Amino acid sequence: MKHNWFKRLFELEQNETTVKREVMAGLVGFFAIVYIIAVNSLILSEAGIPLEAAILATIAASVAGCFIMGFYANVPILLVPGMGINALFSYTIVQSMGVTWQEALAVVFISGLLFMFIAFTRFAKTLSEAIPQSLKEAITVGLGLFLMLIGLEKGGMVEKGTNSIITLGELGDPQVLATILTFLIAIILFIRNVPGNFLITVVAGTLIAWMFGLINVQAAGEATFSFVDYMNVFGAMSFENIFSLTFWIAVFLITMVIVFENIGLTHGHVNFIHRPEKFARAFQANSISAALSGLFGTSPTVATVETAAGMAAGGRTGLTTVTTGFLFLLSAFFIPVIKLIPDSAIAPILMIIGGLMLENIRHLNLEDMSESFPAFFIIAMIPFTYSIADGIAVGFILYPILKIAIGKAKEVSLALYVIAGLFLFNFVFHVIS
Repeated sequence: MKHNWFKRLFELEQNETTVKREVMAGLVGFFAIVYIIAVNSLILSEAGIPLEAAILATIAASVAGCFIMGFYANVPILLVPGMGINALFSYTIVQSMGVTWQEALAVVFISGLLFMFIAFTRFAKTLSEAIPQSLKEAITVGLGLFLMLIGLEKGGMVEKGTNSIITLGELGDPQVLATILTFLIAIILFIRNVPGNFLITVVAGTLIAWMFGLINVQAAGEATFSFVDYMNVFGAMSFENIFSLTFWIAVFLITMVIVFENIGLTHGHVNFIHRPEKFARAFQANSISAALSGLFGTSPTVATVETAAGMAAGGRTGLTTVTTGFLFLLSAFFIPVIKLIPDSAIAPILMIIGGLMLENIRHLNLEDMSESFPAFFIIAMIPFTYSIADGIAVGFILYPILKIAIGKAKEVSLALYVIAGLFLFNFVFHVIS
């Protein structure tokens, strides 16, 4: 009887799958993406959010995202706080732009509402067509380089010295040695496509760090967790500076990244399982989950690349996603252990994910300099300025200038002229002030 209810709710027979296959696919998907709990919470803590609260926020947003996608859209797409966008949240919006983490959560919430407006109207197609493909690809590549830089810093392999000069870390430093050994394990497991490779990396990296004396395993038995810190983060959005220019620039940046990233990922996932008709509802589920992320206390959720692991294991319906959501819920009982995971165990994962994002550079049109040069500036400026916002701004301003210079002004959409104008105004405003 229970299986019949599942079959009707998730349309298992129509999709030629079974409860067992969907549950197993959900299990595979969970082990492929569970590393996000440790990685995302550590990045959120860089913004000032207490680590324990950041862990709970990550889990809560992942559970809600998976449930919304599973029950509303009925597709096996996993929604968890995204890599790249969490770096934008912590390092650019909070650290570089001076927005408090409470205000940054309000930015996430409003960006999610704008995302919902786009997802539930035809505006998604209009906005997607307004931004040149070369700039979209460049943003992904730039974020990849930025994640690699963050990974190298977290692992102690490079250090930011005086005047922001990047130098190599000391090879004899235990943290550096632990990071190098963990990276070798991580990259070998990854290129051999070992199931759950990132989870294995985190476990192995933690053991290596312990052997180098970087963590105290005995503390695991003494560690406890409570919801007190999280209650100070849940719903802690601050709209105090909602009328400031900085606030709305942050909203624009977050909205642009989550919309374009999710358009591409969601299209790819529904096409992989031959259910393109599910794009609209999956995209809408994505937007709802992104808005709720601000309420839960984390950077926005996105459709993950690791979704492919569950799909490859046979996942075809929302039951796969709901299963992963329940497993995320159970992971809350292991928070004391998660808190012990060191930077050296997380850094290699950031490097590998960043490297994967660099693959998009092959899509750039290198023969047309008016397309490639703005893209190159985005790619270079994001890591070099340590600001995703500034990197994107330079590319978006340069693109229409070069098109006008070669007599192709009509190729630039009105929307892009407006966006470039806003970025330019922001630069001028900061220079004057």
